[in-house]
Amino acid sequence: MANTKKFPPFFFFVFFCYCCFSVSSSSFVPEIKVQQDKDEPYVGVNIGTDVSNLLAPADLVAFLQLQKITHIRLYDADPDILKALAKTKIRVIISVPNNQILAIGSSNTTAASWIGRNVAAYYPETLITAIAVGDEILTTVPSSAPLIMPAIESLYSALVAANLHTQIKVSAPNAASIILDPFPPSQAFFNQSMSSVLTQLLQFLSRTESPLMMNLYPYYVFMQNKGVVPIDNALFKPLTPSKEMVDPNTLLHYTNVLDAMIDSVYFSMKNLNVTDVVVLVTESGWPSKGDSKEPFATIDNADTYNSNLIKHVFDRSGTPLHPEITSSVYIYELFNEDLRSPPLSEANWGLFHGNSTPVYLLHVSGSGTFLANDTTNQTYCIAMDGIDKRTMQAALDWACGPGRANCSEIQPGESCYQPNDVKNHASYAFDSYYQKEGGSPGSCDFKGVAMITTTDPSHGSCIFPGSKKVSNKTSQVVNATQASGANTVRFHGAKTSTFNKNMHVLFVVALCLLYYSLIQVQLR
Repeated sequence: MANTKKFPPFFFFVFFCYCCFSVSSSSFVPEIKVQQDKDEPYVGVNIGTDVSNLLAPADLVAFLQLQKITHIRLYDADPDILKALAKTKIRVIISVPNNQILAIGSSNTTAASWIGRNVAAYYPETLITAIAVGDEILTTVPSSAPLIMPAIESLYSALVAANLHTQIKVSAPNAASIILDPFPPSQAFFNQSMSSVLTQLLQFLSRTESPLMMNLYPYYVFMQNKGVVPIDNALFKPLTPSKEMVDPNTLLHYTNVLDAMIDSVYFSMKNLNVTDVVVLVTESGWPSKGDSKEPFATIDNADTYNSNLIKHVFDRSGTPLHPEITSSVYIYELFNEDLRSPPLSEANWGLFHGNSTPVYLLHVSGSGTFLANDTTNQTYCIAMDGIDKRTMQAALDWACGPGRANCSEIQPGESCYQPNDVKNHASYAFDSYYQKEGGSPGSCDFKGVAMITTTDPSHGSCIFPGSKKVSNKTSQVVNATQASGANTVRFHGAKTSTFNKNMHVLFVVALCLLYYSLIQVQLR
């Protein structure tokens, strides 16, 4: 018989514990060491300029400050806007348009000139934080793909020469379509035809500690997968466990499409052996209007998506794969670009109309001070300027008639009768109807003759209906706070993940102690 050596029971105890803790620490999810942004996660906005009567730069900056918007992205390096941003706390990403990439990538001198003209001339008075090189070049202009890295490297070299490379990052925004098989996220991978360029890009981003810029739209995922992706998942609406998307390989639960898209990017980077680059969402949003082929492009859906997106970022709940990392997001976009070509939805992604009136009121209460365009501020519905009297009178008649607005205060001798003109009376009637409808989307339109404002239109002894509501708000707020507590829904986030991991470790420790006790009994 061969001489067999028996291991002492304590060895099996140690080996068992080692195996259990090894499994516990991995949880079958690949470890991805990503460097978290030094700054807190934020929500910014994209500013497109295909807008008729776009605000003058000084007025635009004043509007951004009024709305407490602290991060913006431009699709060029507009000198007037950059000049107007000087000595404000607004941080800006400037862009190299697609049609300038060839020249910059072909000449270090051209790149240096571009940095001198568009960056060094304004920084640090204007807080330029990054340069976006092109926009979705790999998918929209694939023939220009070989130019991306030469342009990026040339611009970075120019920043180094100007000693600005540590303050200003360089990256390139990409469409979600560079990723194939995005769900489940653990199976995602970059389009292999682009892998050469992407590998170079990711190595550069890793070396310079810069983010990978991604344009991610759950709206398009939903539209292209109707019947497969429920709209509630796309809109960040609370889900029952049965409706959550589960990655069968990692068993991670996804409560919304955006998190799944972000994690698909992390897994795709992991497949190229890059694990220290953070995702920056440079575009995301939902259109408020569309043609017959886009029935889900509605004000309600746009309001729901963007409101919940803002809350999700400020909740700092990360993603199921990386609950410790919350990507910052730039909403597409600030203004409706009414000059954009069809389809209709292309002109209706904005939070505001070009005249700075809100397209809808975001529900972002509790999300810090971002955006004054919020239901936490009292809002009113008033008549727009420049509307002919006949059209205004028809809207007034509807509000006081079929609309059942309370128009008693604009009757002769009452407090809001003066000034006695159609516009003044219409404003009161519109606000009465708007407040009666609870400020719901679409209740301040009246066929395009009304607008929402946060400025109280009350004057003298004439108190508008919205103002009357303010005095009754205290008790309503208390009741609403008490009621909302029972219905709070939390996304899977860092706290939940940490709790689960701690419970897992405690369970393993208990198993180890139980096993050790059994060994002691046997030894006796």
